[in-house]
Amino acid sequence: MATSTSSVDTAVDDAAADDRPVMQRDVVDDWILPLITFFAVRLVGIAVLARFADLRGTSLPTTLQLWDGKWMLAIARYGYADVPATHTDANGIHTPDTALAFFPGYPYLVSWVAKLPGLNVYGAAIIVTIFAGGFAAVAVARIGRWCATAMTGADESRANTTGLVLLVLFAAAPMGVVLSMAYTEALFCAVVAWSLVGVLEKRWLLAGFTAMAAGLIRPTGIVLIGVVMLAALIAALGLPRGKTGTAGVKRGGWRAWTAIVVAPLGFLGYLAYVWSKTDEPMGWFDIQTGGWGTKFDWGKATFRFVNHTLINSGEVAPVATALIIVATLVLVGINIAARTPWPLLVYGTLVTASIVLSSGLMMSRARLLLPAFVLLIPIAIWLANQAPRVRMTILVAVIALSSWFGAHMLTVYPHAM
Repeated sequence: MATSTSSVDTAVDDAAADDRPVMQRDVVDDWILPLITFFAVRLVGIAVLARFADLRGTSLPTTLQLWDGKWMLAIARYGYADVPATHTDANGIHTPDTALAFFPGYPYLVSWVAKLPGLNVYGAAIIVTIFAGGFAAVAVARIGRWCATAMTGADESRANTTGLVLLVLFAAAPMGVVLSMAYTEALFCAVVAWSLVGVLEKRWLLAGFTAMAAGLIRPTGIVLIGVVMLAALIAALGLPRGKTGTAGVKRGGWRAWTAIVVAPLGFLGYLAYVWSKTDEPMGWFDIQTGGWGTKFDWGKATFRFVNHTLINSGEVAPVATALIIVATLVLVGINIAARTPWPLLVYGTLVTASIVLSSGLMMSRARLLLPAFVLLIPIAIWLANQAPRVRMTILVAVIALSSWFGAHMLTVYPHAM
């Protein structure tokens, strides 16, 4: 009996010892490596931006709150009703309703964080952006790993590499600099990425509540909301699907129905709030169209911009923006051919369509397309399959070009955001 007990104790101890490295490896792969990778890329971008700012006679803190960043900080500091009249729309006009064009998720979160001792609104905004960027990084890498396994049957090592490559491409996107600014993109991409993780892994409460949060941060959240609701409905009804997600994750049931119900609440709630303030059911859309010229036009404005720019423009920023638009459309085709999992493909395609098929400030398109990062998945898979030297050379070049481009857009070109 003593021998038996000793054997059991030894087995338990051995199992515990075996579990410890596995847990450590999971923490490293799931959190530590993505965080280190993301912030390393962003630190390079920030260093280049700081140098540009110094050479251009401005400062890094000033640069990190340009354009819409000023609106975010003003709403966080004063609330919607008391934003100073110096903040105007694209036509140079300020009305009591102008600030309502900006969704409340980011500025209100900043205002809450700013209540902590020793913080001002700007410091709170940067802290929110940093933490949001970190959470986005973890989820983006997780999506990359999932897709590498689901799409190519990659082993664990190759899947981890794919996740990190996708993360580098995301952090070093052409306007990846906005992920370090007092802007909504870092927070929005964080909730989007975790919501898509929830869809892929059939974690419906995660998917539903993060989609609800996305609807409070940016209008593009409506695309994510639609994808989450459709995927949850398919699961709730037990309809046939193709490849499944993570083994052992429950599908359907009350969690899926809950996701369907809660996902649109943030977006619809804010539209209802603007309706109550403007006495117009389409109040938010009217503010956007009147103040920034944003409306659905089937891509006419984008086509004119790309056509005219690629033929006539001699400036770096407009030409690069036009090429980014074209490249994103090409990426949609690549993802269709690569059979990217349908929730990611539909989300990325509809985000692209919502930007390309609408009018507005064309120079903001590179920034607005950043949440369509899932379209980079086939490129990440391809790079992960290359020799390490080739992969690193390409990624270093991407980081360098992105760092220069972001700094150029913020400090040289006058209307970049």
